[in-house]
Amino acid sequence: MPAGNAAEVSGARLARALIEWHARCGRHDLPWQRDRTAYRVWVSEIMLQQTQVGTVIPYYERFMQRFPDVGALADAPLDEVLHLWSGLGYYARARNLHRAAVQIRDEHDGRFPETFAAVAALPGIGRSTAGAILALARGERFAILDGNVRRVLSRYFGVEGEPAQRHTAEQLWALSEACTPAEQVEVYTQAVMDLGATLCTRRNPACERCPLTQTCLARRTGRQHELPAPKRRPERPLRRVYMLAAQRADGAVLLERRPERGIWGGLWCLPEFDSAAAAETYLARLLGAAAALRPLAAIEHAFTHFDLVITPLLAHCSAYDGAPDPAQHAWYHVSAPGALGLPAPILRFLQRLASAAAQTQLFD
Repeated sequence: MPAGNAAEVSGARLARALIEWHARCGRHDLPWQRDRTAYRVWVSEIMLQQTQVGTVIPYYERFMQRFPDVGALADAPLDEVLHLWSGLGYYARARNLHRAAVQIRDEHDGRFPETFAAVAALPGIGRSTAGAILALARGERFAILDGNVRRVLSRYFGVEGEPAQRHTAEQLWALSEACTPAEQVEVYTQAVMDLGATLCTRRNPACERCPLTQTCLARRTGRQHELPAPKRRPERPLRRVYMLAAQRADGAVLLERRPERGIWGGLWCLPEFDSAAAAETYLARLLGAAAALRPLAAIEHAFTHFDLVITPLLAHCSAYDGAPDPAQHAWYHVSAPGALGLPAPILRFLQRLASAAAQTQLFD
């Protein structure tokens, strides 16, 4: 890795090449690039964390239509925010986005903070995201180091070690600082992210089309597939659970709000249990109903660090109408869903359940 002035010279060369490349080949028509305010950039940066642009765009456009400014987001119920986020995953992002909007409304008079320290102090915003918001929205010179940028810099400068390790991260931050130009910082910031997302990809990088191909150390030494060093991943655990699908005669199914911490935090979901017997006990205690539980086809879902297998247990509760605790329970019908945030696999299951029930009635 170059040191001192050499890093600055190499960084300046990299920045110039990327700015020129972006003018010809970069992405210029993304929704958050229109009317580029700090609020709009902030929402896009949070949505883009661990999620690809193509997936984010329709969510972003719906989100902006409903919450055009920070005040609208802060004043909205969390359930509505989670509802619009459903299917995008990593739901802590949505909860933090809402918390940060409330904080901006209450502590910053509804105006997005001006200083780096104030932006970085908002829930869900770290050093790189704060830098990206201020660079992209206001042209302020702050370095960033998201996953795409780490990959570009690791390959270009031949940085050894896992990017998450402290020493390696410090090296990469120093290089990012050296590469970030004093002028056209918003163009450079978008360009380096675009390069990592479109050409300098994790697998099968398109080195022949890269503007850095002549000076990239990984390319020159044939180490594109070795850098950055892969993170050592432990064996993925498998978790098995049961979920109760208590269904009324009208097809509505009982949902329960999940705790804020943990998977699908704050979303509405089928009640979860470690055993079928526990689900049966819950049904009798909560609804005062005794019903046979029928196992349905398993639902499989992969999280970042483990795999989940859900066995749904269907129970018909035709005589029950009330919700045990409206703050924690709700009867949900896919034909009139309301603004509730549901995990995507659970929503798909409920849609299949409703479809199967309709077909059964059709042929009865």
